[in-house]
Amino acid sequence: MRTQADYTAGADVRTAARLSVAPMMDWTDRHCRVFHRFMSRHALLYTEMVTAPALVRGGALHLLDHDPGEHPVALQLGGSDPSELAEAARLGAAAGYDEINLNCGCPSDRVQSGTFGAVLMKNPDTVIRCVEAMQDAVDVDVTVKCRIGVDDQDPCVVLPEFLARLGAAGCSRISIHARKAWLQGLSPKENRDIPPLDYDLVMQMRGLFPHLHLSVNGGIGSLDQAVGFLDAGLDGVMVGRAAYHQPWDILGEADARIWGDPQTRRGREDVVRDMLPYIERHLTRGGRLHQVTRHMLGLFAGCPGARRWRQVLSTDTTRDGAGPAVVERALSEVAARAA
Repeated sequence: MRTQADYTAGADVRTAARLSVAPMMDWTDRHCRVFHRFMSRHALLYTEMVTAPALVRGGALHLLDHDPGEHPVALQLGGSDPSELAEAARLGAAAGYDEINLNCGCPSDRVQSGTFGAVLMKNPDTVIRCVEAMQDAVDVDVTVKCRIGVDDQDPCVVLPEFLARLGAAGCSRISIHARKAWLQGLSPKENRDIPPLDYDLVMQMRGLFPHLHLSVNGGIGSLDQAVGFLDAGLDGVMVGRAAYHQPWDILGEADARIWGDPQTRRGREDVVRDMLPYIERHLTRGGRLHQVTRHMLGLFAGCPGARRWRQVLSTDTTRDGAGPAVVERALSEVAARAA
């Protein structure tokens, strides 16, 4: 049985960013990232957004906890105060993260009230001060995730100006969610679906800024689509919900198709068995089974037995004393339906 270390790429973060799993609140926690790493040893994984005030003022350093097997892994920070973000970046770098990312794309009301997230695209001077302070504080890459614009901004004007200023400030790697964010009138969920995607604009930015490493994000639902963007000249692709709900479809063949590394071509069942020692350690530390397995529900999406797999992991894992035997039983039911 392979260990997490066997899956660690040890590659340059820029190379790993050819395919990344987007930061997603309540989803890409450390258990999710370990699970994803067992499918791809090369993809860049992101934390959920962690706010700089929580780390610096609240002392919530447990939010930086991660397993050594997750690398390459990036910490996404939310904030708008340069000195606070610089200190949070220092804490993240000291914790071992390979990259520190500034969130300039989240449209939620909670984030807006803290004057960060997508609303920062209305304040590029603040963004530049934050990025420069973070760069001065750490030796690892400082990157930005943004939208193509917000509210009534014209993305064709705002986005190139935003990228030009980031590039001039020394931020050479940016992930672009190819939708506007409407800060008034749309919920965060609606902001992920209703504003139209403008992949063409992102591709135009590739031509305008050949010195920048640009990744596209938003609405990417298959590995074929991701490979298509790379073939078209983009430097990276960041996949969100599809990587969470159908993780094998995105990550299972990614190492072979994107990095030319066939050695991780294995099966979904192997991923489950590789997770069992991690689950044992989590339970030994006082954790609950469903904290890990809730991220594994989509592993067999599209396969015979997928519904039964989800049923067992959604119900039996929440019971007192639930352990790896529940996962083994769910796996056996998948195998029985596939026979």
